Amino acid sequence: MNDHLDSSPSRRVFIDKQSPKAFHALVQVSEAVRTTAAEAGLDRTAVELINLRVSQLNGCAYCLDVHTGAALRAGESPRRLGVLHAWRDTGLFTPEERAALALAEATTEPADAAAQTSAYEEARRVLSEAQISAAIWVAITINAFNRVSVMSKHPVRPSPAAQGN
Repeated sequence: MNDHLDSSPSRRVFIDKQSPKAFHALVQVSEAVRTTAAEAGLDRTAVELINLRVSQLNGCAYCLDVHTGAALRAGESPRRLGVLHAWRDTGLFTPEERAALALAEATTEPADAAAQTSAYEEARRVLSEAQISAAIWVAITINAFNRVSVMSKHPVRPSPAAQGN
């Protein structure tokens, strides 16, 4: 039996493995969005903050694990990562990051029209149109990856270095 397909009720189809062409297309979108964000001047740490905040909202452990490492490699601080869930209640994030995070939340929960309006108003004050577009595309893309991982139940396993702890 394939690793990514198991008929037991506790296992899920790893849809990225089952449908590799579709997943590859999503990866290509992600690469285009990463380029778009860089060209718009949305720095890598802001992109990773969006990835992490959206993954928090969606409860995607796999993407939280992946993007925590990516954020740290991009220079993000453990302190800011630790309070990201409550970013509105801190003074640790720049106005640009706050606007991008609000847009990411509004993109993830689009039924909240008031949050969308508020996020756009704030974003227009501190972000360019290219940055607004890029932030929304980052949120759209990570939302898609979150759904792939959540529906596939991608596991988060201890790293080899953590095995001895």
